[in-house]
Amino acid sequence: MSQKPSASANESNKNVKITDNISGKETNFPVLTGTDGPPVIDIRKLYAETGYFTYDPGFIATGSCESKITYIDGDNGVLLHRGYPIEQLAEKSDFLEVCYLLLYGELPTKEQKKEFDRAITLHTMLHEQITNFYRGFRRDAHPMAIMCGVVGALSAFYHDSTDISDPHQRMVASYRMVAKMPTIAGWAFKYSLGQPFIYPRNDLGYAENFLHMMFATPCEEYKINPVIAKAMDRILILHADHEQNASTSTVRLAGSSGANPFACISAGIASLWGPAHGGANEAVLKMLHEIENKDNIPNYINKAKDPNDPFRIMGFGHRVYKNFDPRAKIMRETCHSVLDELDIREEPLLELAMELEHIALEDDYFVTRKLYPNVDFYSGIIFQALGIPTTMFTVLFAVARTVGWIAQWNEMIEDPNQKIGRPRQLYTGIEQRDLVPINDRT
Repeated sequence: MSQKPSASANESNKNVKITDNISGKETNFPVLTGTDGPPVIDIRKLYAETGYFTYDPGFIATGSCESKITYIDGDNGVLLHRGYPIEQLAEKSDFLEVCYLLLYGELPTKEQKKEFDRAITLHTMLHEQITNFYRGFRRDAHPMAIMCGVVGALSAFYHDSTDISDPHQRMVASYRMVAKMPTIAGWAFKYSLGQPFIYPRNDLGYAENFLHMMFATPCEEYKINPVIAKAMDRILILHADHEQNASTSTVRLAGSSGANPFACISAGIASLWGPAHGGANEAVLKMLHEIENKDNIPNYINKAKDPNDPFRIMGFGHRVYKNFDPRAKIMRETCHSVLDELDIREEPLLELAMELEHIALEDDYFVTRKLYPNVDFYSGIIFQALGIPTTMFTVLFAVARTVGWIAQWNEMIEDPNQKIGRPRQLYTGIEQRDLVPINDRT
């Protein structure tokens, strides 16, 4: 997928010298600089030059790729997509405009936006035989299990967009993934309820269509609340991409082998399913159920402060954002607008969440540690207010993140420096030994 050229990583006039204290050998490694963020040490020749690998569990200090899509400054609470702050995108754009931006590198003109919206709309239907695929799952199957299976199986239905060497086929696959994911998710939800599948409508916008396929029935017309549709659109924008997180890295790693795009996105969904990644907003609701009542909040606050107590207040703080999550303010406004529109603030669980938010924002323990409510805290409350079950929370995350995954996948395919992923290891097992025949073993 072609995009406008921009600056690439450049070799600076700096280098880092590594001295081997055993052999006394000194080796210089170049320092690369990007457009923002800390410089990186280019260690691609480390093993060839020194005979050593690096040891970095979780790749916390390792840059695995060069990317032009998303930039995060966790210390200062900055999230940029193609240079645009997430706050501006959430306020002034819609989700499909953000999709275009992530895929092509620039915001669309009015005509480009119109054509893109139309193209996505025309790809929202699923092959009719896929309905039979759904019926192979148990009714109580987790919707994320269904998502993994159905998305992975798309390559069996859409053979004409699996040749990753063909830019046109990659574009078609990209459009199909973005367009069909709400349909796949909506049908997973309907299947779990035992209700008939609801087909997409070409007269509805992206978020509206998603709500329609989740909540409409053949019995009566489903009227879409514009406030709810706007909230859903913002949720999708705020979760569209988040740099090289676990699921995005999974997509890139799967794609580095030459796997088709549908298989790669299915791998990303599987990674997202983990409770440490996409399950955070579900964990918020489980915590609220555990607290149960507003009167219990002080006790649970004290439990959270106790270093010897395993209980943690979920939905506060972020492993990347050490100051504040730039998405949280927008999500908070969205959350309160939904609660006001639905007039359900007195619902016990939501009332509990709002009280917890109030206390945490004023408690010195949380304030001094910058444990502010994050995007997962508010999105969980919104989903609860809309009547979306917790099993669907991560599914909605997957719908939003698909465009980020596919944009990252496209970028990886077009990167001339990309190699098949092959991490190394620090082996701590048994040294080579000889096998003793079973009859001779004691």
